[in-house]
Amino acid sequence: MSGDLELGVGLVIPAAELLWRFSRGSGPGGQGVNTTDSRVELVFDLAASGALSPALKERALRRLAGRLTPAGLVIVAAEQRSQWQNRQVALRRLATLLREACAPPPPPRRVSRPTRSSVERRLRAKRRRGAIKSARRQGAAPEED
Repeated sequence: MSGDLELGVGLVIPAAELLWRFSRGSGPGGQGVNTTDSRVELVFDLAASGALSPALKERALRRLAGRLTPAGLVIVAAEQRSQWQNRQVALRRLATLLREACAPPPPPRRVSRPTRSSVERRLRAKRRRGAIKSARRQGAAPEED
């Protein structure tokens, strides 16, 4: 558990940059919930991290601005009954968040025009719908056989 966090994109966060806090959690656990510190808080100071390049750090700080606290990025996990499982959940969440925050932006959309056939299809549908509505307005005479 004292290992580094591998992000999968050639980035590794040293274990020394991760701060763990434990407390008693609520939820399932029976009598053990009152005695074990199974709730986990994982704190990662993104601004002070040396694991990310300045460009990636700036991108991540911009994208995660709403989640940052003065201490850094805080991940809380209390769903599982054991501290070890909650630690695993918190690490996975942190890795996912950082992977998404450091990902390059999508390529810009290339502006395109609708095809001729799609324009004709749309206009045909509009004429058909308009004919139905105008027939309704005119009070069409009952059909005779």
